[in-house]
Amino acid sequence: MIEIRSVTKMFDKFEALKDLTCVIQKGSVYGLVGSNGAGKSTLLRLISGVYKPDSGEVIADGRITYENPDIKGKIFFVSDTPFFFHQATVFSMSNFYCGIYPNYSKTRFNELSQVFPIDIKQRIGTMSKGMQRQAALMLGLACCPEYLLLDEAFDGLDPVIRQVVKRMISSTVSNNKTTAIIASHNLRELEDLCDSVGLLHKGGIIFEGELDAVKMGVLKIQMAFENVPDMSVFDSLRVMKFEQKGSLVSMSIKGDPEETMEKLRMLNPIFLEALPLTLEEVFIQELEVAGYDINKFLQ
Repeated sequence: MIEIRSVTKMFDKFEALKDLTCVIQKGSVYGLVGSNGAGKSTLLRLISGVYKPDSGEVIADGRITYENPDIKGKIFFVSDTPFFFHQATVFSMSNFYCGIYPNYSKTRFNELSQVFPIDIKQRIGTMSKGMQRQAALMLGLACCPEYLLLDEAFDGLDPVIRQVVKRMISSTVSNNKTTAIIASHNLRELEDLCDSVGLLHKGGIIFEGELDAVKMGVLKIQMAFENVPDMSVFDSLRVMKFEQKGSLVSMSIKGDPEETMEKLRMLNPIFLEALPLTLEEVFIQELEVAGYDINKFLQ
């Protein structure tokens, strides 16, 4: 389990993370999403022990991660721009990681080299961005870490390889009880992969929860009335967005689906329909409530 306890991280006068607290359960896939500059990459670097928090604690398995070799040996971090030694090949990087990570599996590496369509003897510096990403993922999975941190894991991958990577992450989490934390702008990629998600905005978590609960906790409502009632009749509901075009009312409402629908039926609409929002729609709604300009939100 990873615990983030009241963590703040500054870069000069810029506050990347502010008093952030969250818990990531072991053996789960946690999706970390948010607006540009929200602090996703910073948080991953803090968890991996690359950065030291200015205040607060980052704890894995009950121990602080920063400058802790034993804990770092359980964590593999694939950054948004993977690092490799100059002139390195995937094969030479494999030998390097074998001497660092206690659970490194050459058998696993050989299996993965048959799956990913890259030449392990080719210099990584000559590879495309997508191939370098595949190399980093291959090495990360071969390290058999207890915690796999992925920053924009699917960036530059073609559709087939993206599906392969998603299956590998799922099977690794399921079979090895690995905890995977994936920071991404691509919410569609996370929607069928993550167990839980957290939304970062301006250095803090707006909300987090299990994926199904997050999606079902917000309804997209369409209603029609002979005479549209005054807006005040919706005061008992947690309305996130309200639009009216003639007799048609469209709303996004947060709350228990059954209770919400029961209250709406009491208004005697001539038409009532409710649909769960996609993960992308939920987060856009939450960011709008937080005052964020959705035009800056990627995907």
